[in-house]
Amino acid sequence: MKKILGLFLMVVAVFTLAACGPRVYQIAMITDSGDIDDRSFNQGTWEGIVDFAQENNITYKYYKPTAVTLDAYIAAIDLAVKGGAEIVVTPGFLFENSVHKAQTEYPDVKFVILDGSPHNVADWGTMETYDGEDIDFTVASNTLSIFFQEEQSGFLAGYASVREGHRTLGFMGGMAVPAVVRFGAGYVAGAYYAAEELGLTTAQMQFPANRYVYLNSFAQDDAWVTQATSWYNAGVDIIHAAAGGAGISVMTAAENTNKWMVGVDVDQSNINDKVLTSAMKGLAVAVQEALDDFFNATFNGGRSITLGAAEDAVGLPTATESWRFSNFTVAQYQVIFDAVADGDVVVPADRAAMDAFLDDLYPDFDFTAILNAIFGVPEAE
Repeated sequence: MKKILGLFLMVVAVFTLAACGPRVYQIAMITDSGDIDDRSFNQGTWEGIVDFAQENNITYKYYKPTAVTLDAYIAAIDLAVKGGAEIVVTPGFLFENSVHKAQTEYPDVKFVILDGSPHNVADWGTMETYDGEDIDFTVASNTLSIFFQEEQSGFLAGYASVREGHRTLGFMGGMAVPAVVRFGAGYVAGAYYAAEELGLTTAQMQFPANRYVYLNSFAQDDAWVTQATSWYNAGVDIIHAAAGGAGISVMTAAENTNKWMVGVDVDQSNINDKVLTSAMKGLAVAVQEALDDFFNATFNGGRSITLGAAEDAVGLPTATESWRFSNFTVAQYQVIFDAVADGDVVVPADRAAMDAFLDDLYPDFDFTAILNAIFGVPEAE
């Protein structure tokens, strides 16, 4: 009798599971090379998804690829679609190839890619053809590509750093990818813009070229703690770290030396007391707007958009608990923010514009070394 009862319960359980079906997750996010709790790009994007989904009672899930490869990213997207994803969010340029492929394989699924635009060739650089074939930059109608004007956010952080009283600055970028380069270029431009306003000479306000590096990593590492510590001990007042998890290592160095650092992507003041401010991007807001459009049947794909200060999509955190400036006020920040948003101050994002911008500020100073550090040494003609 017990065996019959046990068999009956098993049948009921199987029938119930089949009737209910597996859990369906309507919103999916695929993480890039970092983790969901990187306190930077992945986390900022994910928190925007979570807030939107919970507020609107929509199911959601993230998927972490097994490796940083096209096949691994596609496999993660496959899992997300099989799990019921109707819209997939991919944070970072590393997804450009995988989204290009997935947008065709899954035409009924919507894709949102941040800091990237779909194309079919890895490491295409500035090529127009690859193996004799035209490179396909198609943004399909089911895909929305979102970029940010990181140079504006970096500019505001550099400006605020100098206005606060810092005079010897440094920059540590994760990798020399476009978004990180723009953060750094903006930070240097903002620092010198503030210095010129204050009447400082290039001897009084310095951004040494040997204090501007790309670490070729977004991961925490004791080596970055050591390097940042050596900079601080050599006289650097503040370091802007646009480096994902590697920025945590810079925070540790700042804490150990009682110096300051500038965070990136999201408000990182809650991580460490030595985060003076953060050069933020409106990751959560951008994603939430895309999700809201999708679930209201107004998703507008097939395009790339760029968001900046004019859209209130970049800037510094101004909440009381995040504002750690003693000499620079929120009112002063609002003045320079409005100037950037209105286009009265055009922040440079490439070498030519940067060269002209700095030359206009300090025409008698040779900025070649810092320009090479930011953009790389130009090839000889």
